[in-house]
Amino acid sequence: MSRTVDGSAHMSPQVLAAYRYCEAVTGQQARNFAYGIRLLPTDKRYAMSALYAFSRRVDDIGDGALAADAKRDRLAQTRAVLDRIRADAVPEDHTDPVAVALAHSARRFPIPLGGLDELIDGVLMDVSGREYETWEDLRVYCRCVAGAIGRLSLGVFGTLSGAQDVERAPEYADTLGLALQLTNILRDVREDSRNGRTYLPAEDLAKFGCPPAFHAPSAPLDADFTGLVQFEVRRARALFAEGYRLLPMLDRRSGACVAAMAGIYRRLLERIARDPSAVLRGRVSLPVREKAYVAVRGLAGLDARGVARRNARGVGR
Repeated sequence: MSRTVDGSAHMSPQVLAAYRYCEAVTGQQARNFAYGIRLLPTDKRYAMSALYAFSRRVDDIGDGALAADAKRDRLAQTRAVLDRIRADAVPEDHTDPVAVALAHSARRFPIPLGGLDELIDGVLMDVSGREYETWEDLRVYCRCVAGAIGRLSLGVFGTLSGAQDVERAPEYADTLGLALQLTNILRDVREDSRNGRTYLPAEDLAKFGCPPAFHAPSAPLDADFTGLVQFEVRRARALFAEGYRLLPMLDRRSGACVAAMAGIYRRLLERIARDPSAVLRGRVSLPVREKAYVAVRGLAGLDARGVARRNARGVGR
């Protein structure tokens, strides 16, 4: 297939407009994600933007103000759109740009679209108000809403021919997604609690004397909130260390993309570790210059193996 000057395959104006729409959604709604995918060649960047825009739609339904039954109906409609994409039944002049872009990407890359069904299943858990007794229970949820995104992304990235243990690439992509999601859960403890949601496992909360939900900018006096956060940080670090084994299996730019996205969250995790109570005072984030540094560092010569080794040891936080 011939290629345009910017590296994208020749495509109709409708498809190009659909991708541009998805890129705009990604740039506005997913700053951390956008830093990573900027490092990809155009065709992969477009596909990742389409995946994000569809995923964002699913998440927005779950987080919206609709009643639970209305959310379930909207999610069922979204799954029906996914079924049409899977059946290659979305014309290029369809009025839904996200469906057009994702359908085009699914024809170009071996994207395991079942991962988006898993995402919908995970959001349905949110709609039902499900809580999690153990880490294994929470892990199921995290695999749906984040591990599946890792596996979907791997369909776009591909793997290097002859890479060692390459058959485990989907497992590592899934695990890296879990690491990012657990970091998100720690960062959003206060916000989620205010919205009536508790994601941290009940047995972990009880172990450190923490109630299922609290809204004050400080933990209850008799709770070891710092101990709870450090416990979950150690779990997330182990997930990062395992997930980073994916990096040597990717080409340079795909590896740089993953290293940038995961590196931003890894630095966020370490910021939380240094000041656990910060998550009760507000949303913990990284300054723009630090995010940019992580992205540039990933593309500017740190090979995938080096990034994997350094992050597994916690170096370069």
